Amino acid sequence: MPSSQAVVGGPALSGATNNVSGWSRSDTLRTVLSALIVFCLIIGAYVLQARSNGDATPAFSLLIGTSLGIVFERGRFCFYCIFREAIEERVTRPLLSVIAALIVGAVGHAVLFGLFLPNPKGEGLPPNAHISPVSIPLILGAFAFGIGMVLSGACISGHLYRLGQGYLRAIPALFGSLIGFGLGFLTWNTLYLNQISSSPVWWLPRWLGYGGSLVVTIGVLGSLAIYVFVRDTSTTEQTQPANISSLSQVRDMVFIRRWSPAITGSIVGLIGVFAYLRVSPLGVTAQLSTVSRTFLDGQGKLPEVLHGIDLMKGCVGVVTNAITNNGWLVIGMVAASFAAALGGNNFSVTKLTVGNSLTALLGGVLLGWGSMTALGCTVGVLLSGVQAFALSGAVFGIAVFAGVFVGLKLKLHRVR
Repeated sequence: MPSSQAVVGGPALSGATNNVSGWSRSDTLRTVLSALIVFCLIIGAYVLQARSNGDATPAFSLLIGTSLGIVFERGRFCFYCIFREAIEERVTRPLLSVIAALIVGAVGHAVLFGLFLPNPKGEGLPPNAHISPVSIPLILGAFAFGIGMVLSGACISGHLYRLGQGYLRAIPALFGSLIGFGLGFLTWNTLYLNQISSSPVWWLPRWLGYGGSLVVTIGVLGSLAIYVFVRDTSTTEQTQPANISSLSQVRDMVFIRRWSPAITGSIVGLIGVFAYLRVSPLGVTAQLSTVSRTFLDGQGKLPEVLHGIDLMKGCVGVVTNAITNNGWLVIGMVAASFAAALGGNNFSVTKLTVGNSLTALLGGVLLGWGSMTALGCTVGVLLSGVQAFALSGAVFGIAVFAGVFVGLKLKLHRVR
């Protein structure tokens, strides 16, 4: 985290006496508060299920978001940070977390797809999977999303979990994304009628079957993992110690140190499989899209018809004033990230200025427009799409990386 951030619970509490195991009173306090927050989220999920007339999806969404918040915070699973380290510093090992998430998720999705759609070579697609048309608007939206990541300092999922760490630039960035989603709705009909509606939906299992698609996916990602590992220039080890001989080392491994990329990515992949099985594919933008669409609808600013949008597979907003399943996921994610950051003494408050707020706002607009146009973000399109063997996910990922690369070369991240 930047040195200008004021750490909460750090030096102010460090005067407590350490005991034999390495714990201090401040460590105990933070851990208890962290556990209490997670416990409240679990109780909240129970209450949600009890009040949902047998519909367990809001409760599961809250628990899935809770899991994501903890894993994202502990593993620093921020796409922008991972891409920036790889491009600027040639520290490529964190990319293994993304690769591991894609491989583990692809294996799980192949199993589930085989249950839902035994013959993939017909016209049908797995229910609700994030498989969308490969179009020029997809590329433009992803590229704009990448530029938005550089300007604002994170992708949308990164802003959500880093908000739990005290990253206040996430607030103008997320507000800007609401504006961007609104602009996306206003440009949707033009892009859909001229490009998206006639663009192909490319799904690997139609040609290769599930087994062949899995082999190709693992082959490509495995080769990329080897390249990433070889190219890495890290000089320090940031993962867990090999030997665990004391309680203080256990605490250090679980709460303090950054989780290894392989462990982080594998858990994210498993969460994605469970989310698809119980609720829907992972995504974090549908609630934001819903807020923007509902507001514009209430103001009479939307076109009378948004052609084809409700038939698209992805993080598509609806018109409702209720908290959607995705909204519960987001709530769980932010709260659990705060709990994880607090327990690891990693909560710190950034300093907002006029300059960094404006760049965050502008970057957020690009994030929102890009997400709306591409039907999701780095979680909903890249992760869930590639895991579902959709070429739209791979195209989105390449275009986002290109946007981040260009933004960094233009030094947009230094504009404040």
